Amino acid sequence: MSSVITVSALERRLNASIPQQAIRGEVAARLKKIGRTAKISGFRPGKIPAKILEQHYGAQAHQEAFGDALQRSFAEAVQLNNLRVAGYPQFEVKTNDPNADLIEYSATFEVYPEVQIGDLSGVAMEHLVYELAQADVDSTVMTLRKQRAVFETADRAAQADDQVLVDFTGKLNGEVFQGGEAKNYSFVLGAGRMLPEFEVALTGMKAGETKSFDMTFPADYHGKDVAGKQVTFTIALHKVEAPKLPEVDASFAEVVGIEGGDVSKLESEIRSSLQHEVARRLKARNKEAAMEALLKVSSFAVPKALVEWEAQSLMQKTAQDMESRGMKMEGLSISPEFFAERAERRVKLGLILADLAQKQGLKARPEQVRALVEDYAQSFDQPEDVVRWVYANASQLQEVENLVMEENIVAWTMAQAKTADKAISFNELMGN
Repeated sequence: MSSVITVSALERRLNASIPQQAIRGEVAARLKKIGRTAKISGFRPGKIPAKILEQHYGAQAHQEAFGDALQRSFAEAVQLNNLRVAGYPQFEVKTNDPNADLIEYSATFEVYPEVQIGDLSGVAMEHLVYELAQADVDSTVMTLRKQRAVFETADRAAQADDQVLVDFTGKLNGEVFQGGEAKNYSFVLGAGRMLPEFEVALTGMKAGETKSFDMTFPADYHGKDVAGKQVTFTIALHKVEAPKLPEVDASFAEVVGIEGGDVSKLESEIRSSLQHEVARRLKARNKEAAMEALLKVSSFAVPKALVEWEAQSLMQKTAQDMESRGMKMEGLSISPEFFAERAERRVKLGLILADLAQKQGLKARPEQVRALVEDYAQSFDQPEDVVRWVYANASQLQEVENLVMEENIVAWTMAQAKTADKAISFNELMGN
């Protein structure tokens, strides 16, 4: 027999017992199995008396048998009481006498919540849209040209896109601050390597000129000593170099990845690439909006155990990512608590998506999965091979199915809410 007590919103305590006879029978079976291969001085394997085996291996066999019996008893009680356990239970043996006819125990654990998704009909949502324009293609070609520019000395004032060579000294309260001084420092105006005020001060200067000016660092500047403070810079400009852009010819086309340098293919390849990127970014932005809407109307407790697991996973992934970027993690501690808020959000969304997929019939359909796989495969030289590889790889196929399910849920969410299309600019979409 078993009984379940509600401790809190999601926490439960199960009280149950295990018949001693079941454990004794399992101990005997284990000792018999151990006796076939056990090596004890003075005895041949398989010929060791039961009493001797009990002396040497009895405690081990009893511990293993009781552990297995405990897990079986818990699983049976959980099924009998129709409980959905989240995380691992904490067991406590209540019976002090190991030879008692019944070994009573309790198990404390969390259960999955009843997911409650509220009414979306009153939620205002924006469905971002964008139509690729010729100007976007032209702008991308120009960006590619600028990235491959060569610089030539210019006898004129510095302007945007020029490369300049400078000495500079920055002082805070009359003293040079850390990182505030450099000699023969080269950078491109407008590339974002220097603060806007610094670049504005340089614009219009000619080689050989010197200028002093005051500027205030942003409050969130990474250098804490000068963040939010006014400093005085002195700049000496040594050289101004103007960019010389490459012509859009076969050589340029080949450099940017067009096989054979076919200039006629350059624009179509760029357009196709931009269309895929625009679609990807729109999908990501609209998905994020749908997820936020679902979180906004959903109210239920989240199992702490799942949040802790997710926080640990995020911490490990972050550490691995930092190591892959060349950072040494030795001596650097990252606490899982740092990821707690993000972990709770991810767990809650996971529960919401699983609930919607089940109750609203939004799971991925085979034809949807096939269409997404084939679309993905088109970016490779041998699409058929990629399709076969995805379908032969269970984990990859599961990822595709999850993506399709998420797309179905985004479409369902926007259909339920007060959704209106909103045009977004190319630069905003691309994060420029």
